Amino acid sequence: MPSSETNSFRARESRRDFIRKTTAATALVASGTLLGTRVFGQGAGSGVAVVVDTSDATTKTPPVQWAVGQLRSALEARGVSVRPFSRLADVPADAECILVGSRRASVVAQALASAGVPVPEAAEALVLARGRAAGHAVLAVCGSDGRGLVYALLELADRVYYGDAPLTVLKTARLVEQPANPIRSVARLFSSDVEDKAWFYDQKFWTEYLGMLVAQRFNRFSLTLGLGYNAPRNVPDSYFYFAYPFLLTVPGFNVTARGLPDAERERNLAMLRWIGAETTGRGLHFQLGLWTHAYEFANSPKVNYPIDGLTTETHGPYCRAALEQLLRACPSIDGVTFRCHSESGVPQGSYEFWPMIFEGVARCGRRVEIDIHSKGIEHKLLDMAIKTGMPVNVSPKYWAEHMGLPYHQAGIQKGEKFQRVAGKTATIEQERRFTRYGYGDYLREDRRYGVLYRMWPGTQRFLLWGDPAMAAGYGQLSHFCGSLGLELCEPLSFKGRMGSGLPGERNGYADTALRPAGDWQKHLITYRVWGRLLYNPKTDADGWRRFLRAEFGPAARDCEGALAQASRILPLVTTAHLPSASNNSYWPEIYTNIPIIGGRFTAVHAIDPNLFSSIDEFADELVKATRSGKYSPLDVARWLEALADGADADLAKAKAAIRRPASAAFRRLAIDVAIQSGTGRFLAQKLRAGVAYAVSQRKKSSAALEQAVKHYRAARDTWQKIIDVSRTAYRDDLTYGREPVLRGHWADRLPAIQSDLAAMEKAFSQLPANVPAQPDKAAALFANALASATKPGQRARLAHVPPASFRRGEPLAIELGVPARESIAQVRLHYRRVNQGEEPRVVDLTRQGNTFRQTIPAEYTDSPYAVMYYFELHSNDGQVWLSPGLAADLSNQPYFVVRQTS
Repeated sequence: MPSSETNSFRARESRRDFIRKTTAATALVASGTLLGTRVFGQGAGSGVAVVVDTSDATTKTPPVQWAVGQLRSALEARGVSVRPFSRLADVPADAECILVGSRRASVVAQALASAGVPVPEAAEALVLARGRAAGHAVLAVCGSDGRGLVYALLELADRVYYGDAPLTVLKTARLVEQPANPIRSVARLFSSDVEDKAWFYDQKFWTEYLGMLVAQRFNRFSLTLGLGYNAPRNVPDSYFYFAYPFLLTVPGFNVTARGLPDAERERNLAMLRWIGAETTGRGLHFQLGLWTHAYEFANSPKVNYPIDGLTTETHGPYCRAALEQLLRACPSIDGVTFRCHSESGVPQGSYEFWPMIFEGVARCGRRVEIDIHSKGIEHKLLDMAIKTGMPVNVSPKYWAEHMGLPYHQAGIQKGEKFQRVAGKTATIEQERRFTRYGYGDYLREDRRYGVLYRMWPGTQRFLLWGDPAMAAGYGQLSHFCGSLGLELCEPLSFKGRMGSGLPGERNGYADTALRPAGDWQKHLITYRVWGRLLYNPKTDADGWRRFLRAEFGPAARDCEGALAQASRILPLVTTAHLPSASNNSYWPEIYTNIPIIGGRFTAVHAIDPNLFSSIDEFADELVKATRSGKYSPLDVARWLEALADGADADLAKAKAAIRRPASAAFRRLAIDVAIQSGTGRFLAQKLRAGVAYAVSQRKKSSAALEQAVKHYRAARDTWQKIIDVSRTAYRDDLTYGREPVLRGHWADRLPAIQSDLAAMEKAFSQLPANVPAQPDKAAALFANALASATKPGQRARLAHVPPASFRRGEPLAIELGVPARESIAQVRLHYRRVNQGEEPRVVDLTRQGNTFRQTIPAEYTDSPYAVMYYFELHSNDGQVWLSPGLAADLSNQPYFVVRQTS
């Protein structure tokens, strides 16, 4: 018998076009606040009073007025008539009433007090609660400030729009939330004049896009210019790369982008002003990224817009004047992001140039945030920015130029740490190499700047992503040690980068039926999951599930499960097996094969080498019968396969339940889930092949090599399935850069896979059948390791409560209680300061009964940093593992952190 949910969906399906024909619904969708396949009933046939307390100054601001309009449109789209009021006293006593105001409005405070609901003191908090005020029963819609009130209004609009019964929504709504992260930002990158000028000039796009961002509780938008190249070399397309001449003429300087018409330059500035006003008009902070200050482009004879009129002497003064003029011309710009190391086109350590730039910010006459990309940056430069009196942030990459699991690396690769060589002078960038791919040494407890993480677009670029568990993990850990939050480089970032832009639709679909109305609209679930869970990692799942129900009906939960598990695959690969921290050399969405035979596949390290072992490291452990406790490549392979199994199983159930299998939204999801699960299966088998091959080389075993061939063949076969799924869906040249590794199609990668497999098969065929005399021992070694691979979270977590805090310069006592049933023989403590430039210390704990103790000495805690640690446990039967380790959803912090107290 069909479920009630299925019957409800069918009933709505038969009347799906009813409300879409109304003016209110059209206006609402055009606003961008609510987008998706909403299927409506016949409407509520009733009315509601909306009281906006005009005595409250917050309600008079443009963002709140706009959000009130969105709520009204949502109600009218659902057939609920709206009567506006400015005073509650004027509302009929029996009317259903929505009362809108900030916590400073006395009538709102009265309603919330009657409901017993306090408004959080935190900025951007929102409240929905039913109560009574002035004799009326009301639904109070409240915020701790203007932005919080915008969020409250849009949350109610979202519930009304996607709910089955709008009046029931009004009678039952109750919500109190506040942000976990002060900054929740999305960056949109201009990388190609061919691909990006269309959206830059498109006001309709901006109206929809910015409305969507604030509705999903992002609070910042960054328009990022000058990141189209790694450095100013080989630049064919320079549009907005050195941005000032594309926006301004600066009195006293005859600086131009040669070939750019004056009218186009003026149009660019007018458009930037409009974008800024629209952004702040939605209640969003508007950040402008100016990542390049180079005016000369080496090895660029065919650059389309050379920069004329600058010399070494005039460069700094021009940029200072141009920046001041730009900030005055665009009063909506709230902050500016700079890249200040050598890739900006300005030599590292140019301590005469950057103070001029910071001065240009300070001269604009208002508070403007200075955000400095952290790579190679000395604290000396941060101090120069702080001297301006402007707020200053430093913005490290979260996981190199990729997306890993939500936690911050327990350790960084040795190659990222500076090793001084006697007699050689090192550059600043060499000495501070450890700042390239994480928080470096910026998390001092006494810092006078903020720390904002940036998620680089190396792992996930265009495939659909949506894992609530991982997004919640990022929501929990983006304020690590008092950090401010996270900026996401949005989906499709770096499309057409380095002059690789192609005309046409940016999502890369060859099948025109799959193309969304706007390039970003494919990723509506991505924005919804990220935005809401960065705001509140514990938010109600209905915030994205009601959207999925509207899109996929009775298949919604299975779609959610399939996408969530598929979305965990590439971040896991990034964390555990990363051939290059640079996004320019490694792109796991369309994996470029690294050879096992004669290549470096088995030598590839994890980006977190403290928790994950490479193939070669693990093979050494196997043949030497030692254990480090790190997660092995075979563990990771098992996790990848389990995620792929789960994704495929849920996708199969979704295909059985979906009522509109030909819908573009479902087909896009199904294709991208299949590609990601296939990639997980491919890499699981290749990791197994790599381990078997490494063992075979160490033990001279033909049987182990035979196992390697078996797993590599399975990997090859899986890759062919990815090609089959993607062949007609996506174009044959998806371009995110010039080099082959940054463009192309899955089919392009197959010949390299087949070639490496053929080399392995040849090596196996040339081995004598009986070399060594007992080759089965090595094969058995591999088979046993394969069978003993663990699941994440398989080990029981030991009861440990970390110290609440410590005082600088005082000992820090660590104690671990171990139940007798665990049969623990030894416990080791791995600890270091929260400074990635330092090596961890490893010491044994002393056992007293079932308790293990150790003290981190006072001399070690005498630093401006918090302390992090984890345990390495050895059982009596020879097993070794790390604690707390990763949980089953791979989304927790696998170590403990203790911060300082004054």
